[in-house]
Amino acid sequence: MSVPTPGQTVGPFFGFALPYPGDSQLVPPGRADAVRLFGRVLDGHGAPVPDALLEIRQAGPDGRVPAGPGSLRRDGWTFTGWGRAGTDDEGRWTFSTLRPTAPGAGAAFFAVALVARGLTDRLFTRIYLPDDPAALDRDPLLAALPPDRRATLVAWPEDGGFRFDVVLQGDGETVFLTYPRVPSR
Repeated sequence: MSVPTPGQTVGPFFGFALPYPGDSQLVPPGRADAVRLFGRVLDGHGAPVPDALLEIRQAGPDGRVPAGPGSLRRDGWTFTGWGRAGTDDEGRWTFSTLRPTAPGAGAAFFAVALVARGLTDRLFTRIYLPDDPAALDRDPLLAALPPDRRATLVAWPEDGGFRFDVVLQGDGETVFLTYPRVPSR
């Protein structure tokens, strides 16, 4: 007879294994065209999640997603299109990056993967900037959502940057995505 074992989750062990110097700086914060993207990760009760890890992947201002090697190396000027940020005790995270440009008719976005304690797999979502309402209206993903759910994917201007809070469940839950070709772990 076998003994049942507890289920496995994807955390919490991010604080020592995954951060690296400059991980959240896709470009240096002082760069003239740098944009600050920030927010919090909140649980279903509105409490901060202090041990979450977010990764973003994005197109640059030219509409292309950088595909070269070296995303983990930060040289102080090269835009890599990929970054990682952990949350602090208040669930806060931040990135220094560039505004993405959409290569097609939809709106530009940041692709987000998130892992945190209690999750059995990573979650995927998007962050759209509010700058171009017409592009947001044309975006196929956003157009497929009811307006109240669409709002959970759009950042808002705050403190000279753009704020986006990830709500894991409950009222105002962020829309999470599935990708059929991305295997579960």
